[in-house]
Amino acid sequence: MYVCNCNGLRKRDVASAIEEGATRPREVFARHQCQAQCAKCVCEMREMIQQSQQAFALAAE
Repeated sequence: MYVCNCNGLRKRDVASAIEEGATRPREVFARHQCQAQCAKCVCEMREMIQQSQQAFALAAE
């Protein structure tokens, strides 16, 4: 499933960038050597980042 249609980024692409340490959408774009075009995907990326951070915090407890 695509998260960013403009750059062809799929959920797995975004997830791998998050696993590699991306904490902001612009860092996700940077890891894939692209940048936001229409920015419709930014909210979904933020949600994915937040969910990942929450899961990490719960695992650390």
